[in-house]
Amino acid sequence: MESEVFFTGVLLGTAIATGFAQSNRLTGENYVNHVGMAVENFDEAFKFYTEKMGFREAFTVKDAAGKPTLAYVQANKNTFVELQQANANRPKGLNHFGLHVQNLKAVVATLKERGVTVDEIRVRPDDSSVANATDPNGIRIEMFEFGPGSPQGKAIDSWK
Repeated sequence: MESEVFFTGVLLGTAIATGFAQSNRLTGENYVNHVGMAVENFDEAFKFYTEKMGFREAFTVKDAAGKPTLAYVQANKNTFVELQQANANRPKGLNHFGLHVQNLKAVVATLKERGVTVDEIRVRPDDSSVANATDPNGIRIEMFEFGPGSPQGKAIDSWK
């Protein structure tokens, strides 16, 4: 009888602890989608990630003169490295990570309720929305909800 009570207590405690831990999760299917870094030599970094690491070019954004300003290279179906040229406003190194969120409005509302400072959601013309939060160490968390028409969505859909 004592062992039955003990095991019932263990099972009940585990269920309560698991339920409590899971209740703090953000709603939806969310995952780290990319890491963003500013690089000293864009061309050299791009060649390294595509030629040495074997990541494929997902997409590159260029300025009016045709110079790359941002590139996403794809490590696997849902994971990218974002490369940007370092400059006075964007120091060299890792500067953010991107979190794909299923429901950006719900995630932003939850984070604000929890006291996190979050930028307002920006709807972009490329079938995506984005908002930024900053962790206590100053690391920017770029939260994206993107659709199939976004560059990220197209790259994910074309992964083979």
